[in-house]
Amino acid sequence: MTSAALLKPTPWDTAVFGIPTWELLEYSAAALQQAAQTAGHHTIKVDPLADKRLLHEYGFYYCDTLIEPYCSSARLRHVQHAEATIGKNIVAGQALDICHGAFAYGRFHRDFNLPKAAADLRYDNWLKQLLEAQQVYGLYWQDALAGFIGHDGSKLVLHAVAQQYRSKGCSKYWWSGVCAELLAAGHDEVKSSISAGNPAAVNLYASLGFSFRNSQDIYHRLVP
Repeated sequence: MTSAALLKPTPWDTAVFGIPTWELLEYSAAALQQAAQTAGHHTIKVDPLADKRLLHEYGFYYCDTLIEPYCSSARLRHVQHAEATIGKNIVAGQALDICHGAFAYGRFHRDFNLPKAAADLRYDNWLKQLLEAQQVYGLYWQDALAGFIGHDGSKLVLHAVAQQYRSKGCSKYWWSGVCAELLAAGHDEVKSSISAGNPAAVNLYASLGFSFRNSQDIYHRLVP
């Protein structure tokens, strides 16, 4: 970590993009100045109402706005369907086929300074880690794998549905089942992090009784 702990390295991103990658730990002139003097790709998360003048002065550009859906057991709307099931006995190769190229709304895909192929690899690697840790639910339709939801405790951290099953109203059955299992395991709430620019995800969580909080604007900068 750099002096004064204003920048934190993100080695998992360095591995796929092939350049040093960093996250700024605070929004301040000191942190932005340190980033400007440090080669690599930089990420900062700021309150949407924060004055963005400093970001623009230091060459940072907007990539995304993240919001946090959250829901308790009392608020979760249980939705069931006989042909929609969930399970953790997943064929990794099938899940990775669904994952690859599925995250067009992700901030790394939307960053014009980063190659899309490397952004795809980032999510592929993340899914591999979750599968190895047995932290992935398979989403099945008529016994065929149609998607997945990765989780870290009660947080849904990575999820995707195969193209042919999207926009058919199926996802609410799977999300309801996974959230119900996590809540039954003793968690007070389930939560996630999604792009505000992804209306399908926002509508899905809202339909299941989720509320939203902790919005963050994401800015990037690439320093040669």
